[in-house]
Amino acid sequence: MTRSPIIARSLSSLHRARTELCKRNSKLALVPTMGALHDGHVSLVRLAKRRAQKVAVSIFVNPTQFAAHEDLGSYPRTWKEDLARLKAEGVDLIWNPDVKTMYPDGFATRVAPEGPALAGLEDKFRPHFFGGVATVVAKLFTQVRPDMALFGEKDFQQLKVVTRMARDLDLGVKVIGGAIIRERDGLAMSSRNVYLSPAQRSTAPVLFRTLKDTAKRMRDGDNFKAALSDGADLIRQAGFALDYLEARHAETLAPIASLNDGPVRLLVAAKIGTTRLIDNIKA
Repeated sequence: MTRSPIIARSLSSLHRARTELCKRNSKLALVPTMGALHDGHVSLVRLAKRRAQKVAVSIFVNPTQFAAHEDLGSYPRTWKEDLARLKAEGVDLIWNPDVKTMYPDGFATRVAPEGPALAGLEDKFRPHFFGGVATVVAKLFTQVRPDMALFGEKDFQQLKVVTRMARDLDLGVKVIGGAIIRERDGLAMSSRNVYLSPAQRSTAPVLFRTLKDTAKRMRDGDNFKAALSDGADLIRQAGFALDYLEARHAETLAPIASLNDGPVRLLVAAKIGTTRLIDNIKA
């Protein structure tokens, strides 16, 4: 019978649990989440289990990364289903703090990331976002004190921001990226996919198809600007409001002009109806 994970909701219970789990010098991996778990999260848990003897998952819907007009109130919360998934995967610890625990009265400190956080991608459209992410992740790292932490590559800019922050602040956490997990039609798994209507859901894979087609054109020697422009037109014609379709250096996120400029990542963000989707692939 699968053992139930320890559930910690206070810092004192978290620290007791961590001490018990790691008393034999076991490596601890953390998978930070906002809940509403799907197969992409499960893939990170399984990767964590291959890398470490003990696995913790945090579930916290972080208010500081949502702007006033965004979906904090309606963000899906599926605690019972999440707990069942994590129990089935043999997770050792769930860190499930409330807002008061993470941001107590008088909280006055923020992390202000630069570098990849100012690449002109997500930060251009959600200028509040990476400050909120960096602050909460820094707190999670210092609270849980994992040896490593796993983040999905779907949020590619976030992965680069967190990696740089952990390195710059000497947090002692190795950040590991996990591959994007997709539906059969190519749509990147996301907790926000539940917002899509049936018609929007059938249209959504256009993003992935366009990324693949654009990358192929670039590999075949086509003009970068033309390939990106044509891809952007296809996305708009499908009914999306496009925020960006960009080719960037895969490590620095700096703009590039050809495949010779380094490892290249194609990134897209677009809204269909009220749901904003992001995706990326290697070029």
